[in-house]
Amino acid sequence: MSRDETWSPASWRQKKALQQPDYIDPGKYEKILGRLNSLPPLVFPGEVIKLKNKIALAAQGGQFILQGGDCVERFSDCNEKTIMNKIKILLQMSVVLTYASGKPVVKIGRIAGQFSKPRSRNFEKVDGVDIPVYRGDSINSYEPIAGERIPRPSRLLESYFYASSTINYIRAMIDGGFADLHQPYNWNLHEIEQTGKWKEYSGIVEQILDAIRFMESFGGVYTEKLGRIEFYTSHEGLHLGYEEAMTRKDTITGEYFNLGAHMIWIGERTREIDGAHVEYCKGISNPIGIKIGPSMTKDELINLLKYLNPENEQGRITLITRLGVNNVRKVLPGLINSINQKKLEVTWSCDPMHGNTALTKEGLKTRNCEDILTELKETYMIHNDHKACLGGVHFELTGEDVTECTGGAVNLKVHDLSRNYQSFCDPRLNYAQSMEIAFLIAKLIKKENE
Repeated sequence: MSRDETWSPASWRQKKALQQPDYIDPGKYEKILGRLNSLPPLVFPGEVIKLKNKIALAAQGGQFILQGGDCVERFSDCNEKTIMNKIKILLQMSVVLTYASGKPVVKIGRIAGQFSKPRSRNFEKVDGVDIPVYRGDSINSYEPIAGERIPRPSRLLESYFYASSTINYIRAMIDGGFADLHQPYNWNLHEIEQTGKWKEYSGIVEQILDAIRFMESFGGVYTEKLGRIEFYTSHEGLHLGYEEAMTRKDTITGEYFNLGAHMIWIGERTREIDGAHVEYCKGISNPIGIKIGPSMTKDELINLLKYLNPENEQGRITLITRLGVNNVRKVLPGLINSINQKKLEVTWSCDPMHGNTALTKEGLKTRNCEDILTELKETYMIHNDHKACLGGVHFELTGEDVTECTGGAVNLKVHDLSRNYQSFCDPRLNYAQSMEIAFLIAKLIKKENE
């Protein structure tokens, strides 16, 4: 990636920046950013480049991307059990997908930095009083108290240290052999085993177990090969002051990298081509994700790709479609055809969750697993029909036994949601629902390969 000499990590400040907090003390805010910029980076440029190469392979069908994690991380999530469960579910899903596809699965977490969240409104009413809306722990508190909702720049510094602690523990777990826990012997599938769908899923588990036993019979081949994993972090590049502070110039290549994460994505609400978020992402050498909603036009997408990736570099751009079950067949074919006609290098990924959010009568956000699965199936078939490769999937999920999405093999109903609804923002798939989705993706892949 050649560098634009007119760009700097602060270039975004000359553009319109949406979804940014309004700090009472700008001087303190800038001082915090300076402190962040002096701290060690969280990832290394070589890791970022390696991920970009893997994403490029996924575009050609050589690898498959599994990206997932919380809608928004909370500082309280920085604890042993929560981190371990998040990594465990992603590892176990990746085993299913690796077995089905016969190709490496690139594991990218929405973790160690996903502390900010875009919102559709600036205020909410609590006890008849308008107070600032919660925008993530990096900005303000979830507590519905006016004083706690004031954006505080000191939270950015906390975000850095919580992200650092999280990624440090992830690296330690992996280096210390935690990857062994993604063996099927340790899967907790009791809920699914009690359902009518278990018969079709159990066959996949048994086939994986047979493959593992066969490899282990050669004396540690499994441990040496599948026990060693690579794990990458990602978050939405929303808070531009924080992202600027985490940007470093590589002394060898002269390129700029955001070293707060391996991958950064631009959200549906901030992808204006003349906006500050696109301007910032234009200059960093990280792989960039772009969330694609149903309002995205073909011309808008083409112009955005040419602006963000003028050299048409492979692995640079991942298009993460979040169209909704009712829009995917109306919108996706035209977008794929336009990309193919222009011969633009992109990696396609499907986020089947964000376009399928609904509100219950009680005001809880939820998503139905059947809608999620249907959008995923439709997306998969459309890519096949239009000679494109679906290179990955993107989920909001947790390893906890939450009740936030309805349906699935365990058939959660709307009245079940209040049992253990924990999300501070958007609903996530729980452990059983996440594993079920992995089994269903495996069926799609195996059917294609037959």
